[in-house]
Amino acid sequence: MLGFRALSKRPRGTRRLVLRTLAKVNLALEVLGKRDDGYHEIATVMQGVDLSDRLTLETADALSLHVSDPALPAGDDNLIVRAAAMLREAAGAPLGARIALEKRIPVAAGLGGGSSDAAATLWGLNRLWGLRWSRARLAALAVRLGMDVPFFLGPGRALATGRGERLKPLPGAGGYALVLVNPNFPLSTREVYGRVPAGWTAEARGTRRMVEALRTRSARAVAGALTNNLEAIVEPMVPAIRQMKSALLAAGALGAVMSGSGPTVFGVARSYDHARQIRRRVNRAGWSCWAVRTVSGAVIRAL
Repeated sequence: MLGFRALSKRPRGTRRLVLRTLAKVNLALEVLGKRDDGYHEIATVMQGVDLSDRLTLETADALSLHVSDPALPAGDDNLIVRAAAMLREAAGAPLGARIALEKRIPVAAGLGGGSSDAAATLWGLNRLWGLRWSRARLAALAVRLGMDVPFFLGPGRALATGRGERLKPLPGAGGYALVLVNPNFPLSTREVYGRVPAGWTAEARGTRRMVEALRTRSARAVAGALTNNLEAIVEPMVPAIRQMKSALLAAGALGAVMSGSGPTVFGVARSYDHARQIRRRVNRAGWSCWAVRTVSGAVIRAL
């Protein structure tokens, strides 16, 4: 269950809910092949981390979205707006909300920020509007927004298979410190997957190794099991991937890998203090760096 406090009372009956929406990394990601439906079969271990956006929801007569970054869309092409409209349509009621997003997770970065915000919108409006839908019912809507959106409705670590929509929670014991490095430009997931060669096949060996490594609760074992077979496709497009990985390893990271379809790269540290030291060493003009911790509980958290 996701923890929350009671909705705060606002003037004239308005209710308000503030959510912290966390990012994710892919400790392992393997594209196994292309499916007949046009999607790719994947195996991945998704892990929530404490880099987050802030989403504020208030009851209102109509749906509206305000975004802290004016460069981001606030119309129908924003996943938050699509999630809210989809839930309202499914509920069959003329419901409204005033939504404000404070953006901190970089966009199109392989960290799932947009998916996290969309999942939080579904979860928060479900409570704000008093729908009382189950998580499973919300997840059925979430998958229509994106394959990794359902992950953010659950606990912070999961094995995802199929198109990414089949989720199996993994034991949450054992936290890790990571350093995220982003080159400050976006990379289209659609473009990356579009470059997967015809006839591409692979087995989920690396993903299985990661699941076993997590059972040891050892940062070194997890670092040794990091895998992402999309790196071979992205590195020729984005030389910064190799540069960021090399910088992390040179600064003392136990291992480093690209997250999702990139371009963010992350390294595993021995401790949070060690992560902060690595961050200072790799921080340079043109890159954004964060020292973060993995989370074992809910990825959406009410404040």
